[in-house]
Amino acid sequence: MNKEVYFQNLGIRDYKDTWDYQEKLFADIVADKMKKRINPDQRTENYFLTVSHPHVYTLGKSGDLSNLLLNEKQLESKGATFYKINRGGDITYHGPGQLVGYPILDLENFFTDIHKYLRLLEETIILVLAEYGLKGERSPGETGVWLDVGTPFARKICAMGVRASRWVTMHGFALNVNTDLGYFDHIIPCGIRGKGVTSLHVELQRSVDEREVERHVLRYFSQLFEATIVG
Repeated sequence: MNKEVYFQNLGIRDYKDTWDYQEKLFADIVADKMKKRINPDQRTENYFLTVSHPHVYTLGKSGDLSNLLLNEKQLESKGATFYKINRGGDITYHGPGQLVGYPILDLENFFTDIHKYLRLLEETIILVLAEYGLKGERSPGETGVWLDVGTPFARKICAMGVRASRWVTMHGFALNVNTDLGYFDHIIPCGIRGKGVTSLHVELQRSVDEREVERHVLRYFSQLFEATIVG
């Protein structure tokens, strides 16, 4: 089993361009898995991409389009784009000041349990938030990481939505660091009414170093997945 994970920070990159890149890496891993049936020594790679997207709304394959509250002209006026994509989950927003992570892993290098995979991604973010004195939590029946679960002030700080096929993953998480939360006013985030969103900036009342947050994410991800980060 190959537990090396190649890390790439893609900087600020268009959503569709990044999605296409994910699809290429995903397809390469699946192709290598097919070769492995013939040659057991065939290695499959793992990747962890981080990126910040220009303003964009994405809707998961089971999502409801009515959760987008803007029409095409309004999207254009906000400088935002929209894509219906092949991950799980409903609608979310990506934009500047947000740390988006896309682990593209062959889970057969780690474990074959998609629920465990999601819980470890959540745990990675929970441990990162603890570095900033925040208590991140899971909310029953709702993916992602939240603050003040079970209170009237419950708010999501990290959204998650993944795709997995043949035990290869893509898509991932979006952690609000210095995000302009006003863009969430134009959707029903993740299709959940009556709950807010927040960011590290709002919670700490200061700007937060996004590269520092990224370093924490990689450190805890490598610990929980018993992986070696390369690059």
